[in-house]
Amino acid sequence: MQRRKFIKSLVGGSTLLLLPLGTWGCKGNEKAVSLRFGISTDIHQDIMHDASLRLHHFVHIAEEENLDFIIDLGDFCFPKKENLDFLNIWKSTSLKTFNVLGNHDMDVGSKDDFMKFVGMKTRYYSFDRGDFHFIVLDPNNLFIEGKYIPYQDGNFYQPAEQRAYVDPEQLEWLQKDLEQTPRHSIVFSHQSLENEKACQNRERVRAILEEANKKAGFTKVVAAFSGHDHTDYAKEINGIQYIQINSMSNQWVGEKFKCPERFADSINKTRPTLQFTVPYEEPLYAIVTLSKKTMGIKGVESTFVKPGPEELGIPMNVETSTPLVARISDRKFQFK
Repeated sequence: MQRRKFIKSLVGGSTLLLLPLGTWGCKGNEKAVSLRFGISTDIHQDIMHDASLRLHHFVHIAEEENLDFIIDLGDFCFPKKENLDFLNIWKSTSLKTFNVLGNHDMDVGSKDDFMKFVGMKTRYYSFDRGDFHFIVLDPNNLFIEGKYIPYQDGNFYQPAEQRAYVDPEQLEWLQKDLEQTPRHSIVFSHQSLENEKACQNRERVRAILEEANKKAGFTKVVAAFSGHDHTDYAKEINGIQYIQINSMSNQWVGEKFKCPERFADSINKTRPTLQFTVPYEEPLYAIVTLSKKTMGIKGVESTFVKPGPEELGIPMNVETSTPLVARISDRKFQFK
């Protein structure tokens, strides 16, 4: 797909061209299902010059598909007035929306600042929809010298072993929350509970999830979705699926592979860190379908805005848990 089909006149007024559902969207199984929701993550409004267009498209598809709700897994935008128009795209839908705290959402301000901005009441929480229970976690905490410190004003740039912890208060809440629900449950967090480079006390969190399944005698916790790594990957651990959802926008490649020539100077001026990414042509997102014993994921496949990783000599890492790919894969799982 040519990028001109997605974006028209980025500079001097942006116009979204909504494409037919068959192009980017996905028509779900026409049979009756228990629940369908949309999931996005790592839009990075403050990096991406066209983040508003990407979010607008996702919201449009969700409405056309008549989903039960949509959820964003973090790295959404900074809580500042310049991002109100972007936020209003998310708020404009009649669908129920949910947010998850991402580490970069606190690059500017505190958790309370971001939560107030998007309308989150608490940093971790749960809710029920249909026959399913959903849990939102917050691993955005440092652990330094025995103290848990919330992310705020970009303070998370610490050694990896000191960041991305689920605090004890939250762990206790998670255990109690799972005990009180009889429903199949889905967990959401920004950082992966599987990837060793993400949540540092992931094994403690997983132990709580696995214990809940053991006590229930069935797969109470079906899956845990995450963003953060801007990749497309899934792995089963002790009967629970851990699924990384790719960024809606890009992969960060840093100073070594920066490419200021990809976009016009006028764009680079307003989004100076865009040159350190490899963007995707189309916005990536997924639609998840839950039924009594199955979970299906319908993703989107895109291409890289050129020059892409191959032209820049970037390793694709396709055999690892963090492959550099411009897609979210279709997947299907069964559970008991």
